Amino acid sequence: MNKLKIPYLPALDVLDMSSVDFLMESKSHRDYINVVNWKEKYPYKPIAVFDIARSDVYMYIRFFARGYSLKAIYGEDGDPVHEDSCVEFFMKKEGENDYMNFEFNCIGTCDAARRQSRDVKKPLAPYEYSGIRRYTLVEGKPLERKPFDERKRVYAWELIVAIPLKLMGLDAKNLPEKISGNFYKCADKTENPHYLSWNPIATPEPNFHKTEFFGELYF
Repeated sequence: MNKLKIPYLPALDVLDMSSVDFLMESKSHRDYINVVNWKEKYPYKPIAVFDIARSDVYMYIRFFARGYSLKAIYGEDGDPVHEDSCVEFFMKKEGENDYMNFEFNCIGTCDAARRQSRDVKKPLAPYEYSGIRRYTLVEGKPLERKPFDERKRVYAWELIVAIPLKLMGLDAKNLPEKISGNFYKCADKTENPHYLSWNPIATPEPNFHKTEFFGELYF
């Protein structure tokens, strides 16, 4: 089981989302989304990395991906962005059965919910979606939140998200020792579908909703 320590960087909250790169690059925890769990059927392995830190208000995650093709046909929060070029963060509080998923395509569209399973969920309300800050770059240039069809060449892209701790049921003044979670890179309906994870998943078919395979994230 993978484990990591989430650095505390309160200065992130005073920065614009377009300016957090340097602090995340130098002070956050970096790790890799590099486990190909279903190699025979889905062998493609793009580069996928994440940096993580937290402030008193947000969990900051900076995703970086590089691979063939870029797709973002979904532009409304709640859409099935896992079909696009997508990165994801799932989390669960200790002692609880429910968990949360936060999925983002490369233009920052988010699909998130409180869940009991892959099929049983309560989607976020519009005001909750609006509280998730997002900033995207492709080839180092800001990318507007405008859907587009699949573009077929090699792209490098970056997504920075700031998810309110309160949205995840966490109190910055009384944080638990740890939560469990996993990080993913996928693109279900692209020319090169893939399903990568930070912590390995031992299921016969792709399923990111198996909390027993989450890793540990310490505060």
